[in-house]
Amino acid sequence: MTVIVVLGGTSMDLVAHVARAPGRGETVTGREFAAVPGGKGAGQAVAAARAGGEVVMIGAVGTDGYGPLLRAHLEQAGVDTGLLHTVPGPSGTAHIVVDDGGARSAVVVPGANGTVTGLGPGERAAIASAGLLLLQLELPAAAVTDAARAARSLGVRTVLTPSPVRPLPEGLLDAVGLLVPDEHEAAALTGFGDPHAAAQILLRQVPEVVVTLGARGCLYAARGEEPVLFPAPEATATGTAGAEDTFVGTLAAALAEDRAVPESLASASAALCVRRPGASASLPRRGGTEAA
Repeated sequence: MTVIVVLGGTSMDLVAHVARAPGRGETVTGREFAAVPGGKGAGQAVAAARAGGEVVMIGAVGTDGYGPLLRAHLEQAGVDTGLLHTVPGPSGTAHIVVDDGGARSAVVVPGANGTVTGLGPGERAAIASAGLLLLQLELPAAAVTDAARAARSLGVRTVLTPSPVRPLPEGLLDAVGLLVPDEHEAAALTGFGDPHAAAQILLRQVPEVVVTLGARGCLYAARGEEPVLFPAPEATATGTAGAEDTFVGTLAAALAEDRAVPESLASASAALCVRRPGASASLPRRGGTEAA
């Protein structure tokens, strides 16, 4: 198995459950509150490690009380945090409101994540020794692009989750081997709501695309091949936070075992995640055992 490097965000998700979300200028009473380790980068790292991958996390946490908790959460999953730097100031946070209808609204404060603007010698060496690099868009664009270009120059395969979706830096997709958007992100990037059409547009810039479709599974498309729809197994969803990160992390662990993408698609693992509320705390371990 090759090493998986994840360059991405870590944050503490501060989640309030309410009957209905407050309107502008309104205060409502919440029913439940939880502080849960989050961040898409951290979620993918934890999922990949729990699926049996050897994972190195590159990023930053702050000197506040959340920093040690975020680091410990990764380490408990078996993630190497030697390149997860501690910087002065607050860690990243996401302030999330979930109403009884399941709708989520959030305010994300980057905190320490915003300090990751490029790669140092240690980060470049880690990517050079890896077989796979996972990227998302929670960190500054300069760092994401720098990492992708470094990986391409070193012959390291890069998987990008374009989330939170935004206009992509010029040249970023040229350095990406596999793009994994959800159907809404694919539509935002291409202007096409149909996942099949969006995937074909994206294939003009990347060799392979996996569009996640929630409970419907995922669509795999590669240049010169017919698209394949992989249905997800049935699961009772009590919360979808972290499902896509579980999918990507588990997919990465399989790819690190030199499996082809069609053989590695992990819809079953993503479906397991949505059986429980929460983000990275609900990610499954290899063999189907969910986290405690």
